[in-house]
Amino acid sequence: MTDVNVRYVHVEETEGFGTVRIRPLDAEADAAVVHGWVSEERAVFWGMNGLTKDQVADVYAHLAGLDTHHAFLAELDGEPVAVLQTYEPSQDRVGECYQVEPGDIGVHVLLAPAGERGARPGWSSALMDAFAAYVLVGLDRRRAVVDPDVRNEKALARFLRQGFEAGPVVTLPEIDLPDVYLPEKTARLAFLRREVAFPG
Repeated sequence: MTDVNVRYVHVEETEGFGTVRIRPLDAEADAAVVHGWVSEERAVFWGMNGLTKDQVADVYAHLAGLDTHHAFLAELDGEPVAVLQTYEPSQDRVGECYQVEPGDIGVHVLLAPAGERGARPGWSSALMDAFAAYVLVGLDRRRAVVDPDVRNEKALARFLRQGFEAGPVVTLPEIDLPDVYLPEKTARLAFLRREVAFPG
């Protein structure tokens, strides 16, 4: 059931699929569900395998304190189904690896595993459409950039099916700060321009 007190940043109804609502991720309240997703082997490229629920909460509490990086939880008809993270590429390590354009926005997507009803045809595509509508239209951005691990062929294929254009393979530098550690990562960049996703 949808909480009337929750501040949704985007709501999209898709006939035959349901209503997708996107809201800011609550580091404490959502930690258990997100921990369940990131602990699975299928989420190894998300980089949180092995973290405890409290550590996952700490990561998202840290993100919540940033002006440049934001985490959201997507719900389908009230059920959590994905994590969406957005960031300013110029304030992220990816900005060292390509020519950032005005209006760019970085995106990370983690889809939940299939629920009790099993895999649904068009499920990931419908969610990605809602995410594109939010970041490109709702946030008035010109281009989305993603940086999946080069070994994550499934994620890259999903982005390309959504209209993303494959970019170069790059090496994202290691980040070793008191609050954040990210190992070096070889990624395949991909880009989605607003006029491609929403022609006319």
